[in-house]
Amino acid sequence: MRTVALILFGAPLVMHAQRVPTKDLVTFADAATLKPGEFHKITPADLPRPFASPSARNFGRVVARPANAWPKAPAGFKVEIYSTDAKAPRKILTAPNGDFFVAETGSGAIKVFRGIGKDGKPEKMETFATGLNQPYGLAFYPPGDNPQWLYVGNTNSVVRFAYKQGDLTASGKPEVIVKELPTGGHSTRDLVFSNDGKRMFVAVGSGSNVDDPDTHHGEFHRANVLEFRPDGNFVKVYASGIRNPAGLALNPITNEVWVSVNERDELGDNLVPDYVSSIKEDGFYGWPYYYMGANPDPRLDGKHPELKDKTLVPDILLQPHNASLGITFYDGKMFPAEYQGDLFAAEHGSWNRANRSGYEVIRVPLNNGKASGVYEDFLTGFVNEKGEAWGRPVGVTNAKDGSILVTDDGGNVIWRVSYSGK
Repeated sequence: MRTVALILFGAPLVMHAQRVPTKDLVTFADAATLKPGEFHKITPADLPRPFASPSARNFGRVVARPANAWPKAPAGFKVEIYSTDAKAPRKILTAPNGDFFVAETGSGAIKVFRGIGKDGKPEKMETFATGLNQPYGLAFYPPGDNPQWLYVGNTNSVVRFAYKQGDLTASGKPEVIVKELPTGGHSTRDLVFSNDGKRMFVAVGSGSNVDDPDTHHGEFHRANVLEFRPDGNFVKVYASGIRNPAGLALNPITNEVWVSVNERDELGDNLVPDYVSSIKEDGFYGWPYYYMGANPDPRLDGKHPELKDKTLVPDILLQPHNASLGITFYDGKMFPAEYQGDLFAAEHGSWNRANRSGYEVIRVPLNNGKASGVYEDFLTGFVNEKGEAWGRPVGVTNAKDGSILVTDDGGNVIWRVSYSGK
């Protein structure tokens, strides 16, 4: 199935017209052949039937980066190694003063990197905290230029550290804010605050691929974005049916909560697309009964027909099995003007696909904060011609100078992408 780029892009991409290709694009792509600057659009009409292809087992191992291998970005962009001093770096977040906070999920630590020297490397690195339980989500509170706390999403709880501008190490032990989050299976717990600081959103992935919550009670309060008050008191399920909401961010223009989602596996190579999307309050996104609107999962076909017409279609459908993780909205001035306000998302990479998908950073062009369903391959090259992966992007953040930083837990690298072209 092919998509005609120029015809399908529509009005929202007028401001990006100079970067739109003039030929047809293959809807479903192979990570080994991705090229920066190529655009994609997948719609529900493009999806094959369930089990149209076998369910692949293509885990593969991450290999050492070959001597001639380097991430590829569009013309005018430069990719450099910022640091190799983080162990399997995951979520990355920029503090108001410009420091970069990085969660080392495996080691249970939070590290802080300060500055970008003339050599492109950090001017200082410290360990902010240790002894955490698979930390992932990071958020400063209250929102604004003078936060008093750093909130951390452990796999089983939300904790916070007292923080003052410029702290490189925690001044005390963490305070437990949310005592019990469900554990097992998907472990990442990202979090973000509303602009007014009154609402805290916590992402909790499912414990399974397609277990029916009616009969598997371990799925209670999972595959959801949960809403709490900043003091940890539970408010409600903000949005549901989201299999694994691995990344959260607040759209600075619309103030909507946006999510990056790992959809279900084992329906074939090109099902089910992962996605990046705004989420509606009290919205239902299908898992496990439906996907991409009113498409029933045949493994649970017939269950909850009343939900069929309530299942929302996400804003941007991505390659199936991408394992979409961290997201951020670009707010810098270094990149060309058409990048302002766009979204960047880290695609960690597939296992349930014969040809690999993901292993890249994508850009989602937005018009006044709204998406058209189109995305662009932005940072590629992490898979060699043999189909071996040597890098796996996880998180993306804005640097104060307008560059972006990307964590790579496969290569144990934090990459810096800057722009100096015309």
